[in-house]
Amino acid sequence: MRKSILFILLVIAFSFAQAAPRPNIILVMADDLGYGDPGYMNRSMTLPDGSAHPDRGWLETPVLDEMAASGLRFDRFYAAAPVCSPTRASCLTGRHPFRVGVPYANTGQLGADETPLSEVLHEAGYRTGHIGKWHLGAMTTVREDSNRGGPKYANVYSAPWHHDYDFCFATESKVPTYHPYRIAKTEAPLPVSFDDPNFYGTYYWRIPADPATAPEGEIVRIDEVNNPQDGDDSKLLVEQSIQFIEQAVADDKPFFLVLWFHTPHKPITDPLGKADVDSSKAAKRAIEDMDEALGELRSTLDTLGVRNNTMLWFTSDNGPEYGVDSPHETDRNRSLRSGGLRERKRSLYEGGIRVPGILEWPDVIKSGRITAMPAVTSDYYPTILDFLEIDVPGQKPIDGISLRPLIEENMSARPAPIGFISQKKRAWTTDDYKLVDPGTGQWELYDITTDPQERNNLAATYPAEVKRLEAEFDAWRTDVKADQ
Repeated sequence: MRKSILFILLVIAFSFAQAAPRPNIILVMADDLGYGDPGYMNRSMTLPDGSAHPDRGWLETPVLDEMAASGLRFDRFYAAAPVCSPTRASCLTGRHPFRVGVPYANTGQLGADETPLSEVLHEAGYRTGHIGKWHLGAMTTVREDSNRGGPKYANVYSAPWHHDYDFCFATESKVPTYHPYRIAKTEAPLPVSFDDPNFYGTYYWRIPADPATAPEGEIVRIDEVNNPQDGDDSKLLVEQSIQFIEQAVADDKPFFLVLWFHTPHKPITDPLGKADVDSSKAAKRAIEDMDEALGELRSTLDTLGVRNNTMLWFTSDNGPEYGVDSPHETDRNRSLRSGGLRERKRSLYEGGIRVPGILEWPDVIKSGRITAMPAVTSDYYPTILDFLEIDVPGQKPIDGISLRPLIEENMSARPAPIGFISQKKRAWTTDDYKLVDPGTGQWELYDITTDPQERNNLAATYPAEVKRLEAEFDAWRTDVKADQ
């Protein structure tokens, strides 16, 4: 590891601090899952007039429902950005994506000068694994691969094997949610080689034999991915996760697993092979298969006797994509899939950044609770390091906060606002208010506790509050160095 010397003090501090068994840590993330998609949310959805939404219950997610009921459910959980790559950078570093150099999707990479969770925990004795979507740098400098691959992307070659992961089964970007090596057409035959025109174009990668010098990872064979008996990508990723966990437990090692599903990012292909690509039926079946796969993961944790001491986090990287709706949508601006919130992916209105958030940890969270305190994906890093009592020497500025007091029921209000910047859009969220500029250059103000749908712009009514919050945002933005 490049930063071993810097972590000597970390390991010493860690060894003295740990009297109790170290918790296992799993970060699960869906891709483009909306705030209103889980069953525990969509079963209570209403139309703007207050009547029941006709698609209540269109998605059944019994596993997520059980996790939300037994763990800590966040009803104001935010992705750090309204698109994928930046949010993922925030999860692993605790830093706003602009600090990491990943301001938008398919831009930048997780740099060698960062101290992501994988590196910190690897040095602390954890077995580390990354499974599923990566999206924080190119995976190959040799060949075309998804959005970024080949010689022209050598400057952003940054893969899991560059960041102290012991196990990897990952893609650079999106894949079809069913038969992921096949082009997204129900009638297309399975590819027989990577030169086959039916190959989708995104490779799965394992760690190469020599991570320090290899120009790419080890490609996963077609027959390991497009299994004709079960081509479901979520189940494939969970199968790999189970193998990783079983080996870590057999070796008596605590584990850190990043499991980033591809579901339900487009192209959404129907596991039953009947519905059209990206249709509501295809989305329903793919999301329900992901929920079922997550249940298999939890069952394995039970069987191995480690679930009680495992921090199992679940969220989404941003709001739902446009164009994939529930069956009877009447208001796509505030759809059921975004939980009735305004807009969707790419927007800094609530529908683009407020996402499902759950923490299940039976040893610490003894019974189900719901919190309305704002939290964000940048909080993962400081929360985990706080529980493990780890200080990282030379730690770069972080934007997240430790949620440990909230988890231990000693916090009810967020001590610092959450800032968002995405292209020309900007937002500043406190416990009560949200200042948002949707890209027009004009601030809007909402009382987010009473008006989560962002219908009543209060900027003209409370100009002093706008000015106060704008000053806070500008100071934070200068610190983040977010040049537009």
